Amino acid sequence: MSWKRWVREIEIEPSLYAADFLRLGEQIDHLIGAGARLFHFDIGDGHFVEPVTIGPIVLQSIAPLIHRFEGVIDCHLMVDNPEHHFEMVKNAGGDSVTFHVETCEEPWKAIKHARDLGLGVGVAFNPETSVEDAVGASIGADLVLCMSIHPGYSGQEFMPESLERIAALRSQLHQNLFVQVDGGVGEGNIAEIRRAGAQTVVAGSAIFGREDYPRAYRQLVKAFAEAV
Repeated sequence: MSWKRWVREIEIEPSLYAADFLRLGEQIDHLIGAGARLFHFDIGDGHFVEPVTIGPIVLQSIAPLIHRFEGVIDCHLMVDNPEHHFEMVKNAGGDSVTFHVETCEEPWKAIKHARDLGLGVGVAFNPETSVEDAVGASIGADLVLCMSIHPGYSGQEFMPESLERIAALRSQLHQNLFVQVDGGVGEGNIAEIRRAGAQTVVAGSAIFGREDYPRAYRQLVKAFAEAV
């Protein structure tokens, strides 16, 4: 599994947590038709974050559709004891796991565990966690996810102070690692987010909250690509 192979010059990841679950397969199919290849899949346990979100049964049902088009499922584990979930994610069809530095005393062990299972791996950090802590935990990972909201609920507004944190992360992080941003991303701020140093961004409401969600996805891609 290789993020270097998965990520084109830039990537917008539709966040499936914001999708209409009555039409989930249809919406994924339309977004694949619009060019999406990386999909963000949030798993919340009701402990690390308050809500219990989508889990392995849903992941297993959508994985064949996404993989049929050489797509990738990027699983964001908003859970305590994230290592306990890695094998479940792998068996259900996930391609990569991202765990929170706040939940893991020895992140290098979690990263090794994910690698041993053949998964890509990222490290996420919350707004209250220092950039330095996230960078220190990222050795051996593929990416670092900078949360620009408090994790758990879709539809929150982007925290403006996140731009400085993204820039600090990019300046301190090894160049081989990707900077990912999740939370409140939309057309109004996506250019600033890219200029701050993000290479992949997660978008939920900015895509699925629009009537023409494939067009919304393409507009985000265009705005992100044109930001300099």
